[in-house]
Amino acid sequence: MTAARILVVDDEPDVEALVTQKFRRQMRKGEMDFIFAHDGQHALDLLAADAGIDMVLSDINMPRMDGLTLLDRLNELHNDLKTVIVSAYGDMGNIRTAMNRGAFDFVTKPIEFDDLETTITKTLEHLNLFRLLKAEKAQAERAHATLSRYFSPNVVATLSQNPDCLEPGGERRQSSFLFTDLADFTPLVESSESDAIIGLLNDYLDGLTGVIFDQGGTVMKIVGDAVHAIFGAPVEDPDHATRAVECALAIDDFAMRFSADKNAAGVPLGITRIGVNTGPAIIGNFGGAHFFDYTAYGDVVNIAARLERANKTVGTRICVGENTVGQIPGFQGRPVGTLLLKGKSQALNCFEPLTPERAGAAATAGYNEAFALLEAGDPKARQAFATLVGQYDEDPLTMFHLGRLLSGESGIEIELTEK
Repeated sequence: MTAARILVVDDEPDVEALVTQKFRRQMRKGEMDFIFAHDGQHALDLLAADAGIDMVLSDINMPRMDGLTLLDRLNELHNDLKTVIVSAYGDMGNIRTAMNRGAFDFVTKPIEFDDLETTITKTLEHLNLFRLLKAEKAQAERAHATLSRYFSPNVVATLSQNPDCLEPGGERRQSSFLFTDLADFTPLVESSESDAIIGLLNDYLDGLTGVIFDQGGTVMKIVGDAVHAIFGAPVEDPDHATRAVECALAIDDFAMRFSADKNAAGVPLGITRIGVNTGPAIIGNFGGAHFFDYTAYGDVVNIAARLERANKTVGTRICVGENTVGQIPGFQGRPVGTLLLKGKSQALNCFEPLTPERAGAAATAGYNEAFALLEAGDPKARQAFATLVGQYDEDPLTMFHLGRLLSGESGIEIELTEK
């Protein structure tokens, strides 16, 4: 137990001897320790040199600096201290002033030491509670700041009210998963100064995580330039699939503008590829008691990562799995094909989400007609895709299917050789 350190401020010469005599038992037991000052200025000097003082017991009428002026200075310089004012009963006007200025309590002269001990004990108990609440508040603020780095503001608010959500362990839950990757970033790193790369990457990741948080998502991991996010956990959201796709479109918009700005400034920044998939996974904090690692495990997560990489093959920037599309009424997009993922026995229908403007465009309608011919095995599919290439601006996905047809392939099944 640490002794409570009490600064007594009084210009009467016998106060030190009286206090020391009356509280000798508490001092011997290590419960209290008293320091003495003769006026307010002396008290401030002692406080400046000794940060361990817990409370101040001060007279009002003193030379150089009186107790009321000292109280004002203590409020400015040491707002975590508690001050008890000591003055004659006939000086109630000054006592009222002191209480209005923030004194915790008062005792009157002549001092009844039993009353003084009770007041000191009550003040120290209040101070300990105040410090405990202050520490808990600081801890909560640090936790809030940490959570804010991973979760959207609405998720942080929910977790703050129910922190048990993040206890070590996991649960199986339906969620949507989003993976991103910045193309050709490694060569840029190897050819650029480290300071420039750090600034660029921080700006890029700030933008991506901001979009994810705006859509209510949770950042599971940042690996280099890649971001792994989840929707629908730790706080359940029945619209997690919709939010994940809307987030993918918003990330694409940000990344294209960011890349264009950097390219205009002479920095060859590639496109951002995005994969989205939905399904059950084991989700939770798997870092144990000493490390926070909120993440997810399951085939659905691995497929989301592979859909991101599939963009490189088919020429899109966003690939979304059929399970995600199936949960979005009125999904706006176009089919990419049926992906045969390496190591998987079951094929996966993949789609490219589109903005409303692109979804309603004539080029998209033409693509859908050509894809229907491709799906039906109609030989006219090759001419349909060739016509689209001639009519509209270069579309990598249209070019991809035309290339397949020109090389003798048919149908909509696309075999991916990379995991």
